[in-house]
Amino acid sequence: MPFKKTLERTPWWLVTIIIIALVLLWNMVADQSYQRIANALSEGLLTTVGVTFMAFVLASLIGLLIALAGFSRHRILREFARFYVEIFRGVPVLVLLFYIAFVGAPEMVKLYNWALQIPIEAGWLETARTRDFTLLWRAILALAISYSAFIAEVFRAGIQEVGKGQIEAAKALGLSNWHRFRLITLPQAMRKILPPLGNDLVAMIKDSALVSVLGVQDITQLGKIYSSSTFQFFETYNVVAFMYLVLTLSLSLLIRAFETHLRRNDHH
Repeated sequence: MPFKKTLERTPWWLVTIIIIALVLLWNMVADQSYQRIANALSEGLLTTVGVTFMAFVLASLIGLLIALAGFSRHRILREFARFYVEIFRGVPVLVLLFYIAFVGAPEMVKLYNWALQIPIEAGWLETARTRDFTLLWRAILALAISYSAFIAEVFRAGIQEVGKGQIEAAKALGLSNWHRFRLITLPQAMRKILPPLGNDLVAMIKDSALVSVLGVQDITQLGKIYSSSTFQFFETYNVVAFMYLVLTLSLSLLIRAFETHLRRNDHH
């Protein structure tokens, strides 16, 4: 019976994924052509991780501000927060990438030069050019704006979960708005927010492949270049898939472990 229970509890989906990953890893170790491909894509792996990390940090900050604006007593801020979420949640990431890269970036540079016209004319600052706003940063900004709309909803849901009684108790103790948010609301909301926030991070890793359309040298872009020059499409995209799989699967397992840890703490 214990053996039967063990079979029933075994996550066979995970076992299958691990077997596929091990087969790909064995090919990369035993086959020299796979090794050359892995070496060629290694810089892209660093770029993918860097782009995802920077975009996620920016998206989290923007998302938190938008969520807080949604709870504001001022109607204009609440309406702006809803407008922001509905607009950027409804535009595909790929379209937003093109908007930011070819429309938003030149306009931001014009705005910068107009706003800082006086110090620029005085020679204290240099005139900004569109090419100074690199495609890498345009891609990071586009990913951040796109995901901030989803993350704002995650923050909003988490903050709403905090009991009103605790907020009222904090008010009765004379805590200011900032102290109530920092000491009462945010710590409790984070327990609800972190798991879905981790899921957004996994999704962002996958969507970071879209930055390759701007020529950013991530895993996908280097994979396209390598496979086009060597015609090793099957082997190259095996390695590309393996790298994304390692990133997303390891992060998903960490999130699951964290959720289990939170549930155990709640039961205690």
